[in-house]
Amino acid sequence: MSTIKTSSDSVARIHTSPSGRTRRLGRWSLEVLGIVFTVVIFWIPFYFIIVNALKSTQESASLSLSLPSSLHLWDNIVTVIQARDYMLLRAFWNSTLLTVVSVLALVVLCGMAGYVMQRRRGKATPLLDLLVLVGLIIPPAIVPTIWVLNGLHLFKTMSGLILVEVALNFPFCVLLYKGFMATIPREIDEAAVIDGCSGLRMFFSMILPLLQPVSATVIVLCSVTIFNDFANPLYFLPGSNNVTVQTTLYNFKSQYITQWNLLFMNILLITIPPLVLFLFFNKRIVAGMTAGSVKG
Repeated sequence: MSTIKTSSDSVARIHTSPSGRTRRLGRWSLEVLGIVFTVVIFWIPFYFIIVNALKSTQESASLSLSLPSSLHLWDNIVTVIQARDYMLLRAFWNSTLLTVVSVLALVVLCGMAGYVMQRRRGKATPLLDLLVLVGLIIPPAIVPTIWVLNGLHLFKTMSGLILVEVALNFPFCVLLYKGFMATIPREIDEAAVIDGCSGLRMFFSMILPLLQPVSATVIVLCSVTIFNDFANPLYFLPGSNNVTVQTTLYNFKSQYITQWNLLFMNILLITIPPLVLFLFFNKRIVAGMTAGSVKG
């Protein structure tokens, strides 16, 4: 009992000592600084978008943080949706189709590539790893890509843009799948081969279901990235019928006049879906990205 009491007294003295109070004050200051930084970087711009999306055209022209004198929520939503023959609805359909097909292709192709690169080590493995890293480092080239797509008759088509999105996200997703594959025992592969499974059957029936954590990470990250992509649809899928959600921002911005309330309402409408997706699957993202760091 005396030993326990002495230990508790020493701990109490440490916490009440000047150095202990200094450490607690430092941690508290860092937490407050992090909260303030988050508010300034994220919430203030988001608040700026919301309040200006609720204003009239005249009020929003000042681009201030003040609250609107009267709410124009429903009027602005209807105007944005009906603009240019319901272009926003077509854009949501095109962006959804682009995102779903691209993400499905990334999950299957990158899962296969990560499986082969992790399981079948050979002389060509360092070269393959180098090519994947090069794909992460070297930026995409717009003009040569347009030339290649035009030669394949895929320029200004949804199929061509899907190939571009898959190619740009392929290296990062392969690294995630390759790192996660190191945590799956090789005995599963050997048991499947003994049972007579072919390569494709073994991957789709046994390996792919085990990749659910990293697949969730790939799905969420790539969905947000592709859905919010602006440059690639602008370059590789031009045309009013091929519009995506990000390219609809041009509807309310021109050289002479900009309808800021409608522009901010458009931004708000196209921001909500990926934001909700990211908030709901935030834990899955972290779990999938750290799952492959246990075993190399």
